[in-house]
Amino acid sequence: MLEVPDTFQILADPTRRRLVEALRSGERSVGELVDAVEIGQPGVSRQLAILQDAQFVVVRPEGRRRLYTLRPEPFRELDDWMSTYRRVWERRLDRLEAEIDRRGARRPSKSKRRVGGAASGNSDKAKEHEHAKR
Repeated sequence: MLEVPDTFQILADPTRRRLVEALRSGERSVGELVDAVEIGQPGVSRQLAILQDAQFVVVRPEGRRRLYTLRPEPFRELDDWMSTYRRVWERRLDRLEAEIDRRGARRPSKSKRRVGGAASGNSDKAKEHEHAKR
């Protein structure tokens, strides 16, 4: 398994993230990647070498061109690692949603409000107040 801190370190670089994003659509040559990330060929080649060393991409020579493709394994490993945290947050968010729903159920809905602006639950108090004025 890839070490997660190294994975985050690799993906922390904005140029490498742009290269990964450009490769999501499939295999691309260095020239195509230069156009996609708008930096020079030496910079793209340097970042691709880092991605290749970290096993994020695989290179396939085709004549004089070198074609790069993303490897799915490091992304699956990252997703597996993150899933443990995702489950924790999903449970917390589910509890928050249930509490919000529970609290919302105690409040009168806007559809129960009278035209005069008083909520239906307060209409008896408003009537009592009007009666007391008389």
